[in-house]
Amino acid sequence: MLTREIPKSGEKLPVIGLGTWRGFDVGASETAREPLRRVLRALFGAGGSVVDSSPMYGRAEGVTGDLLAEARLHDRAFVATKVWTSGRAAGIDQMAASERLLRGDRIDLMQIHNLVDWRTHLQTLRAWKDEGRIRYVGITHYTASAFGQLAEIMQGEDLDFVQLPYSLALTGAEDRLLPLAAERGIAVIVNRPFDGGSLFHRVRGRPLPESARDLGCDEWAQLFLRFILAHPAVTCVIPGTADPDHMQSFQSIAQERPEVHDAAQREIKKIWNRV
Repeated sequence: MLTREIPKSGEKLPVIGLGTWRGFDVGASETAREPLRRVLRALFGAGGSVVDSSPMYGRAEGVTGDLLAEARLHDRAFVATKVWTSGRAAGIDQMAASERLLRGDRIDLMQIHNLVDWRTHLQTLRAWKDEGRIRYVGITHYTASAFGQLAEIMQGEDLDFVQLPYSLALTGAEDRLLPLAAERGIAVIVNRPFDGGSLFHRVRGRPLPESARDLGCDEWAQLFLRFILAHPAVTCVIPGTADPDHMQSFQSIAQERPEVHDAAQREIKKIWNRV
C-alpha cells in the first residue's frame, strides 16, 4: 500500500485506514463480531495499520481492542483514539479507560475530540507524550463550522496531527487547512470521506464513467477516495465500514498505484459536476 510520511517524525503511514464509528459499536456476539474480524484482516492483509476510535463511539474501543488482541495485531497497528470530556481529571480518567479497552502497550495517537476543552487536554497530552504513554498528539473536528478554530490552533500550537472532514461534497479544507497543515508539518487524517453517505445517494443508479477507470477506479467509492488521496497534504483517510468487501475495495485504490495530485483532482471534480 502507498504510504506517506508523518511530517514531525518521518514515520510512514499507510494512506487508507479504518474508522470505527457505528460499525464497531457492537456487542459480544459472534454474529456481530465476525464481519469485523474480516474487516481487520482485509485492512492489515493489504498493508494497512491505522485504526481510529473514540469514547464517543459507544462500545467501539472495547471491540477494537478485543479483536486486535485476539488476532495479535497490536504490534502492527497504529491505534488512534480521542479524549472527549471536560476537565483535566476527567480527561485523564477517560484516556486511562481507553488504554484498558484498547489493550495495547500504548496508544499511538491521542486526539482531542471536536476540540472539547482543548487547552486543558493539550497540556495532558504533551505530558503523556513525554512519558511515552502516547506517541503523537492531535486535534479533531467533523464539521466545516469548526475550520476557523482548527486553523487558529494549528497556527498557534505544536501539533503532530489534525483530523478533519474532506470530500467531494465538502472541499473547504482545501482553502486554508490543508495548505496550513503542509506549512506547519502537521499530518492530516481525513474523516467522513463519503460525507456521511451523501455521495453515494447522489450517484445511485449512475454508471461509473470511463474516465474514472482511467484513474484506476472500478467503483464510486474508490473514486471518492482517490479524490482525497490526490491532495498531497493528506496523510491518511479513514473510511468506516463493517463490511469486509467494502474494506477490500477501499484498500485496492492504494495498492501499487502512482500517486497523482492536481490533474487527478481536476478530472474527478469534472466527473462529479456532471453527476
